[in-house]
Amino acid sequence: MSGIITIDNNLISSSELLAIINNARAEHAENPVRHNDFVQRVLDELDGEHYESFVVTNPNGTKSYQLRLTNDQCVLVGMRESKAVRRTVLSKLKEKVTPSLPQTLPEALRLAADLAEEKLQLENQLSIAAPKAQFVDSYVNASGSLGFRETCKLLHIKENLFRQFLLENEIMYLLAGKLTPYAQHIDAGRFTVKTGENQLTGHAFTQNKFTPKGIQWIAGLWAAQQVKERAA
Repeated sequence: MSGIITIDNNLISSSELLAIINNARAEHAENPVRHNDFVQRVLDELDGEHYESFVVTNPNGTKSYQLRLTNDQCVLVGMRESKAVRRTVLSKLKEKVTPSLPQTLPEALRLAADLAEEKLQLENQLSIAAPKAQFVDSYVNASGSLGFRETCKLLHIKENLFRQFLLENEIMYLLAGKLTPYAQHIDAGRFTVKTGENQLTGHAFTQNKFTPKGIQWIAGLWAAQQVKERAA
C-alpha cells in the first residue's frame, strides 16, 4: 500500500489535511509541519474520538502512520493553527464539502434541514475548540518554560511514568540523581538549562526546563507511545 488513500468524499487523510495546512502556512510565511509531528498533534487533539488509521509504505521504503478524518475533525485540528492560518484552512475545508444539488422539493427541504444541523454542529465544535486553540496560541508564543513537575501537570502524566519515558527514550539521563537533558535536545531548543549559585548556602545549582517548543514535541512523542501500547 502506498500514497495517499481516501475512502470516500466524506473522509480526508492526514496527508491531505497536512498539505492544506502547510500551503496555508506558506501563504503566511510560517514554517511547514513534518508529517510525523502533525500526526501526533492530531492524535492529541482527537483523544477519545473515533477515527480510522492505516500505515502506508513510502517510495523510499519507510512507513508512515496516517489517519482518515471527518471534516469536523479536520476543523478541530485546524483550530490549533495561528489565527491567519486557521482562516485559510477552514476556507479550504469548506470548499471540499460540495453536496449535490437537490432535484425535488422534498430533497431541497431535506438538504436545508441538514445544512442547518451541520451549521449548528460546526458552531458547537468551534466553541469547544476555541479555548484550546487560544491556549495553544498564547502558550506557544510565551517565553516561559516549565520544569518536570509542571510539565507533568500540564500534560496530565504521572511523574513516575514520565520519568521512565524520558530515560528509556534517551531524552534525559540521571546526573547526580537529577534528570538532565541530552545535549542534542538542548541544541534543538527543547530545553533551557540555567546554572547559578544559592545565595544563602553558596551551593551551585542547575535548573532544567522544557521550552514551549519542547513541550509540544514531548507531548507528540508521548501520544505516539500511547497509540503503540493500545495497538499492541
